[in-house]
Amino acid sequence: MSAGGPTTVTPATLRDWQLPAPGSGKGARGEVLVLGGSSGTPGAVLLAGESALRAGAGKLVLATVEDVAAALAVAVPESMVLGLPRTEEGEVSPGSARLLQPRLETADVLVAGPGVTDPQAAVDLMAAVLPDVTGSLVLDALGSAYLTEHPEGLHHLEGRAVLTVNPTELARTAHCDEAEVEEDPWGPATRVARRSRVVVLCGGSTKYVVTPDGDAWTVQGGGPGLGVSGSGDTQAGIVGGLTARGAEPAQAAVWGAYLHARAGERLGAAVGVVGYLAREIPEQVPRVLVELQA
Repeated sequence: MSAGGPTTVTPATLRDWQLPAPGSGKGARGEVLVLGGSSGTPGAVLLAGESALRAGAGKLVLATVEDVAAALAVAVPESMVLGLPRTEEGEVSPGSARLLQPRLETADVLVAGPGVTDPQAAVDLMAAVLPDVTGSLVLDALGSAYLTEHPEGLHHLEGRAVLTVNPTELARTAHCDEAEVEEDPWGPATRVARRSRVVVLCGGSTKYVVTPDGDAWTVQGGGPGLGVSGSGDTQAGIVGGLTARGAEPAQAAVWGAYLHARAGERLGAAVGVVGYLAREIPEQVPRVLVELQA
């Protein structure tokens, strides 16, 4: 972190750090591959994927367990859907890595982890898939368990990775108590960022972003309504969509955190401080982007 401390993100901050201009066709805005979900949590993949499109990604591929793939394809007609083998517990099987390889070669960014419900299953799946990633990566939620066991496992990406976690997941990844994250989130976030060469976005009532080089930002606001099931999946998808359209990891994380917070504020005003649903967040994202580009 710089001597002056983290930058508090405002609309002016983002207007001075404009996103790459969107291209005229879907190919110009990149392809997002979302990998995750389980037999019981296919909605997480849906939320992340729709959020990526709402943030401006051009193409979307959703990869999850085969027994929910058909329903997911109907729910998200804008996406290609890959049905993958599952474990007995309903998680995506690590053996799916072979089937994913062709899509990993064409995807501009992989959003990995939404909806994975078991930490060890997450480690096994990510260990089979992530070493073959050559594009950019957003590693979300329990996908972070991979870095807990393989802290140098993303070094081959040379910084093209964002880790999106909540305080509990950050504590596990940093091998510390959650109380330490609550008292000083910058310490654990900075250690993880430097150790694993990733941009860390830690969500909560205040969002924290830190790079491996120590650059840091805070995003305040959003309101308590964002503390709802599925909200983190939307944030990961937003970051993935911004990355696909050409944003660098730090820019995608900072913009993604702000867009997510502002979407929550808009819904808080329109629906109620709490009580809106995560599925309502993605629709707000293009509107916030227009506000920031006005």
